[in-house]
Formats: sequence, structure tokens, C-alpha cells
Amino acid sequence: MSEHDNFDVLVVGGGAAGLSAALMLGRARRRVAVVDGGSPRNAPAEHMHGFLSRDGLPPSELLKIGREELAGYGVELLDDQVTRLEPGFTAQLAGGRELTARRVLVATGVHDDLPELPGLRESWGTDAVTCPYCHGYEVRDRPLGVLGTEPASVEHALLVRQWSPDVVYFAHTASPSEEDRERLDARGIRVVDGTVTALRRKDGHLTGVELGDRFVPRVALFVRTRTVPHDELLRGLGYEEGDVDPSGKTSVPGVWAAGNVADARATVIIAAAQGAAAAGALNHDLVTEDVRRAVDAFGGFTPAAERAAAAAR
Repeated sequence: MSEHDNFDVLVVGGGAAGLSAALMLGRARRRVAVVDGGSPRNAPAEHMHGFLSRDGLPPSELLKIGREELAGYGVELLDDQVTRLEPGFTAQLAGGRELTARRVLVATGVHDDLPELPGLRESWGTDAVTCPYCHGYEVRDRPLGVLGTEPASVEHALLVRQWSPDVVYFAHTASPSEEDRERLDARGIRVVDGTVTALRRKDGHLTGVELGDRFVPRVALFVRTRTVPHDELLRGLGYEEGDVDPSGKTSVPGVWAAGNVADARATVIIAAAQGAAAAGALNHDLVTEDVRRAVDAFGGFTPAAERAAAAAR
């Protein structure tokens, strides 16, 4: 292994969290490698929203801009995947390269576990979505639907109502209680009982929802999904889900986590902020280690220790 394979920090994942962390660390003059497999959660989305100064930008464009910025700080970007991460830290890449690092930041995100419904995957990220803050404004005042997949789906429908007066709650596998029906009725949200069988599409767009022989026209469907974190590498080091402090530090020494892998609800701008926060805390941890190493190198005879010894004589 050459010196070019040794880094202060290995960042696994090149989304908003990982790139933001790498930017901060590069500016702190750390030697940083970012390994990214190129499959971000928001890849199907045409635009991202709620990111100050970047509202409406395609997600891929944000990553392109971020990568260009990192190049100016000497951060090494590797389009590859970490297949094994061992304590210490040694990372084996799918392409065959092996890296070592003093610290690791994992920002590998999550994926959405979608219900098995014909047409849903084809619609996902465009007109079948989960976050109204990210996608609601673009379909405001139009016929919207919310798919009932869990008890919290009712709250989802009540939230989506903020963007349109025409919202249908499809009970599907989460039929609302009498109390919930009253709340939905009070907000003018129509409840359609029965199991959804498919999403109908035409010319690349959602046209509505099928329930057997029934059809309800809709232009967008909001779905609460089960998010599955890509935390295999973290778990291999002894991490347990949720085992992370506000700075992103996990209970595994030397390991940080940021973005959706640690917080599935984080939007792009929040994930970027979490990456920056983790980088700051991580760099301070490295500084502490650097100071300790410097003191040890003096063998205890630092200038300050010598002055104290002379004063005591």
C-alpha cells in the first residue's frame, strides 16, 4: 500500500452529507477520500426543493457542483464501493484498491421500501412521492392522493391537505379509525375504502389510482414508506441503529454518521448541514489526537514541562 492510500478521513457516500463533510475537511487541510457508489435516494427526482440558493436544481447538478468544489481542496473522489470496512480503519473497494484512514464518516443514505403495486416504481420520485415539503408546491391545488400504508398515513394526509383542497385518502392497508375519519372529514379529505390494486399512467405521467374495477383520477400520490438505512458497514463495526449523537459521532470510536443513514427524515439541506457538523466535530477529534501524538513525541519533555522543571529547582 502506498502513501497515496492513507487518509485522515474516509467518507463513504457522496451525496449531500458526504460531500458537505468532505468540503469542510478539505478546507481544514485534511487528507480526505470520498468513495461513492453513485445511487442517491433522490436520483429519480427531476428537481430538489427547500435548499436555499439551490431551489429547483436537479439533484445530479448539486452533486456535480459539489464535486467540482472539492477538487479545489485536494479531496480524492472515487467512483467505487466499499465492500469491507475493518476496525483501524482499512477499507476494501470493489475495484480492488485498499484504503486506510484514521477516521471514517459514513453517509450512505437509505432506500425506500415501496409497496408492491403495479405502476408505483415507475412513478416513484416524480408523481408518486413521500415528502410534501419537497414536492407539494409543484402539484398545489391539483387532485392529490395519499396511500394508507400505516396508522401515521392519516397524519400524512392531513399534512398534504395544506397544498390542495382536493385530497383523497386511500385506506388501502391502513383504514382510519372513527376519530381519524372525523378529522379527515373536517378537513374535506375524502376517504376511499378498499385495497389499491395499481397506479395508472399515461404518456409518462400518473393519471389515477385503481381499486379493482374502480378508478379515481389523481395527478400525484403521496406515500409513507419504510426507509431502510444502508448501514451494513456501520453494523459491521458494532454500530446499532440510532446510536449517534447530535454531532454525528457514533459509539464506535473513530466513526461518524451523517445524512439519511442516521436520520431518514433529513431533507437535502439538512443532510448537508449534518455532514458539515460531523466534519467539524471529527476534525476536532483529530486535532486532539494530533496534540497527544506531538506531546508523546517529546517524551514528556515539552518546552512547558522544561520551564516548569526549571522553576521548581
